[in-house]
Amino acid sequence: MTWLESPMREYVLVALIGLVVCFCLTPACRSLAIRLGATAPVRDRDVHQHRIPYFGGLAMLGGLAAAYLIASRMPFLSRYPSVTADSLVILAAGCVICLVGVIDDLYDLNAAMKIAGQVLAAGVLVLGGVRVHWVPWNGGILTLDPVAGIVITVVVVFVCANAINIVDGLDGLAAGIVAISASAFFIYAYWLTTEEDIARATTAALVTVVMCGVCIGYLPHNFHPATIFMGDSGAMLLGLLFAASTISLTGQIDPTNLADRSGLWAAYVPMILPLISLGLPFLDMIVAYTRRTWHGVWWFVADKQHLHHRLLQRGHSQLGAVMIMYVWTALLSYSAMIWGLFPSFWSGVTVLAVVVAALAFVVLTGRRVLPIGAEVGQKATAKGKLKPCKVNSGG
Repeated sequence: MTWLESPMREYVLVALIGLVVCFCLTPACRSLAIRLGATAPVRDRDVHQHRIPYFGGLAMLGGLAAAYLIASRMPFLSRYPSVTADSLVILAAGCVICLVGVIDDLYDLNAAMKIAGQVLAAGVLVLGGVRVHWVPWNGGILTLDPVAGIVITVVVVFVCANAINIVDGLDGLAAGIVAISASAFFIYAYWLTTEEDIARATTAALVTVVMCGVCIGYLPHNFHPATIFMGDSGAMLLGLLFAASTISLTGQIDPTNLADRSGLWAAYVPMILPLISLGLPFLDMIVAYTRRTWHGVWWFVADKQHLHHRLLQRGHSQLGAVMIMYVWTALLSYSAMIWGLFPSFWSGVTVLAVVVAALAFVVLTGRRVLPIGAEVGQKATAKGKLKPCKVNSGG
């Protein structure tokens, strides 16, 4: 089978559709945000110097819808009714959470209302049948009762949406991280679809390749210096899509079908790969929630001490900090993917060596410590002080 005859051409086409539609819609969404007054203010913890319009998430949603429409007409991608149905459910949930984000970008919703919107979007997934059914356990599978499956689904959506939201703090950061993570996730899901002939993996492959496409289409408008921010409409949408692809791959595929290839490790890869792919956002979220709780404030009270802020403290420019986090995301996500496809001692050693080399590079290239935001002339946040801010970072 040649490349042009393989399913890959359909995935590439839908990714390109998402890329082109998102790229073309972004200027219109920017104009709409300006007319409606949906712009990001300049706050103590921000690094931009003037108000930037939101609504990048609306362009991403448009690209997602167009890509799904084309996918539903493709011979390979439309041959499984369950995949088409799941894609429509994920799109509906994406519309819900994107709408919540748009309202937040306009009126600055409180944390409780945003969480309620995330739960509502997760409920759409559950009602449509996209939820966790089982997890690998003790060499086999553990079948979850409906309540447990629903709770885990809601938690996964909440965690992914807020992890992407937290990392969305510099121009091009969140979109680039998601594009890199989604591309690695897609490769593994595509392998399951074509080599293992697991139909359910087609949903995860479709979602992740479209995510990659819309993020790349959005990046030219958002890369430093950004002309538009994705806002909560984009950050929460990307988080939900990553959660849906994770749930589709992890919670709806019997992992024992993979065990004959590489043992227990293969059974756990669909669960581990999404976690490692978004390792930086997850780590940043855990550290942030712990830090805020330690300082006696609510976990949703935003501050200016995230990983990207720390890189700025070390003297890196915005572009330099973004590039470093891109490299780390690529190392984490592609290392997990390669190890999943080729599990061996030497692949593990190689991955470890690359990670150590990258760590040494980051340490050696760090310059003198500067106050956060000094590069744009902003006043540094007082040491150890957490200042209440709007939850969204807007990058």
